[in-house]
Amino acid sequence: MDPFADLVRGVRADGALLGHSVLTPPWSVRYVHEAQLTLCAAVEGSGWVLPADGEPVRLIPNAMAVVRGPEPFVVADEPDRQPLATVRRGELCTVASSGEFLVGSAAPGPLATGDGATLVVGAYRAPGEVGRRLLDALPPALVVSGESVPFVELKLFVNEVCSLEPGQQVVLDRLLDLLLVCTLRAWFAHEDTEPPAWFSALGDPMIGPVLRAMHAEPGRPWTVVTLAKVAGASRAAFGRRFTALVGEPPLAYLTGWRMTLAADLLRRQGTSVASVASQVGYADGFAFSSAFKRVRGVSPSVYRAG
Repeated sequence: MDPFADLVRGVRADGALLGHSVLTPPWSVRYVHEAQLTLCAAVEGSGWVLPADGEPVRLIPNAMAVVRGPEPFVVADEPDRQPLATVRRGELCTVASSGEFLVGSAAPGPLATGDGATLVVGAYRAPGEVGRRLLDALPPALVVSGESVPFVELKLFVNEVCSLEPGQQVVLDRLLDLLLVCTLRAWFAHEDTEPPAWFSALGDPMIGPVLRAMHAEPGRPWTVVTLAKVAGASRAAFGRRFTALVGEPPLAYLTGWRMTLAADLLRRQGTSVASVASQVGYADGFAFSSAFKRVRGVSPSVYRAG
């Protein structure tokens, strides 16, 4: 396991909001489905994605866009086009000049012709602190070209969203997860992107194995000495390089990740503070409570009650 895998693993589609839109100019659709993440593919034609906070990004054929929510956003044929239709969760919104928009379940539909556009949209929630950590690493909107995302997976998703088959929602959920992971991985790795420091550090021969070890066993009683052994370096050399690449000392990074996991565990029914402390590497519940309050600003019991 590694930091990227842990973040995207925490965001899984389950009954994802899906839509298929065939659009003719002029068109502009405002999405207010309040999802934390929206994946938008231009199957035919092109357009613009206009997030609530951020610069417009160009959506070209076979490209994948990821929009960070839950604020509303607009997809349009021109960046200055006023919304001609609004899509909400579970609504069928029909506008004569802009085509048909079906949201809430997949439905068969044709592809656009001429200078029109065909969009396939999948949106879902990214709950919890792990999901929040992923959202914090993303811009308001990003686009990855079809050359960087496996074309076969995109075609499978499009074919499935434009059909009605048994078990369709389950298939679409899994394909949506696959497309999201592939899109985000391609975006993080692109040379023009400034990814989080930990993502770049994954490629370092000394620090990469340490990050993977931390995320594989967050509850292990790690020390700087044991982490330095994983790195194959002296304690001092390891500490300097980790801080330089990741932006914080190794144990500070580990504590932050443990408290992220603990925050989500505390919200699960039937979990005690002691059991959560044990799962994230604290044998002493008092030490865990102190660390949690230092990082989160409230005690574990207050956080869970809230």
